[in-house]
Amino acid sequence: MKVSQFMLFGVFFIGISAIEAQEKTSLTLNEAINLAWTKSNEVTLANTKVKTKKYELQSTKNNQYPDLKLSGQYQRLANASVNFKLNQNNNAQPLPIVNQLMIGQLNASVPVFSGFKIQNSITVYENLYQAEMATASQTKEEIALRVIDYYASLYKAQKTIELLKENQKSAQQRVKDFIELEKNGIIPRNDLLKSKLQTSQIQLSLDETDNNLKIINFYLVTLLKLNPNTKLEIREENFADFQMTNVPTNELPALENRKDLEAIRFQGKASEATIKIAKGSYYPAIAIVGGYTALDLSNVITVQNAMNIGVGISYDLSAILKNGTLVKLAESKYLEVQNSESILTDYIKIQVKKAIEDYDLALKQSVVYVEAEEQSTENYRIVKDKYDNGLSDTNDLLEADVEQLSSKINKALARANTIQKYYELLSVTGQLSQTFNIAQK
Repeated sequence: MKVSQFMLFGVFFIGISAIEAQEKTSLTLNEAINLAWTKSNEVTLANTKVKTKKYELQSTKNNQYPDLKLSGQYQRLANASVNFKLNQNNNAQPLPIVNQLMIGQLNASVPVFSGFKIQNSITVYENLYQAEMATASQTKEEIALRVIDYYASLYKAQKTIELLKENQKSAQQRVKDFIELEKNGIIPRNDLLKSKLQTSQIQLSLDETDNNLKIINFYLVTLLKLNPNTKLEIREENFADFQMTNVPTNELPALENRKDLEAIRFQGKASEATIKIAKGSYYPAIAIVGGYTALDLSNVITVQNAMNIGVGISYDLSAILKNGTLVKLAESKYLEVQNSESILTDYIKIQVKKAIEDYDLALKQSVVYVEAEEQSTENYRIVKDKYDNGLSDTNDLLEADVEQLSSKINKALARANTIQKYYELLSVTGQLSQTFNIAQK
């Protein structure tokens, strides 16, 4: 008896766990996108690269500050032989024992002129830092669009399953009705088989759509770093109930807002400064130098407060012959960036044009699908009426039913597809991230 109670308790616990595992989580699109911006590996990597560039910039700025070096030595001398050449007096006292040497030095160097290399290096890294921040923003834009694509696909799959299940119920009921009609000899067996075949086809579509839903769900929860067993549910008010405003009509917003284009422009500025750095090798380097020295050679000499200050100049004479190649290399890289900017600009224009046309097409299709759904519903009603009165056959009925189901699915997905195309248009014009940032304020 006790064993049976434990078994019942275990079954009950397992059942509760299974129910909890199947619980669905609802996320708004804003929540999903901001979660991706916080958790996704791509955004984390992009932010880390920004920090790296910031540290590189700080390290480069440190080059304009003085160098200050402190050094000291202590040496033990073993029976050092000391010969004072200046003292030739034979009656001189015995030479001292020299067994240790101590030296302390403090040297400072302040750069005054280095062929403008220091300032141009700072300019290079300032622009590279700005370029990396723009690249990070572009990464956020791409991640946001990926979330939208998964979110929309998940919504479409859920809506399709909902409509298929509704149709499946009516198809299964039709099979039951046809079984009775076939038993009574009212319809031929062939009509019953056709209705069963349609039910099987609905089940196949249902299984395929459910498989796609599971795959898309896994993609999205993985991107959002959620529990792999999380089942996301897209509510209609979280996605389809949405107003599309400020729709771009040309490429001008893209040329102003695209972060990848901004990044490559900063890279161009960095390349210009790199050319100046290369040319800076033609100039000498000048610095103010100074120092302090203290020395003690035991029993011989002690030096204190030995301070010095002066100007140091260095000039690489070989740069006159060798540096021309480095200048040409820097200029060539600058041209590469310029050409890349031109290519990207043309590509952006193409992207924007395609996105505008795709959005317009989605709007037109949405209108047509609404009309088609009304027409197919009325057509099915008429065909069903004729079938009930013996004026049409089973083929006509099943075909009208399939057309009605198809039109309902198309209508349900058309709205989601239009919203998806709208967000794609915002993305290619560089306005997607700021749209969701504004939405969160």
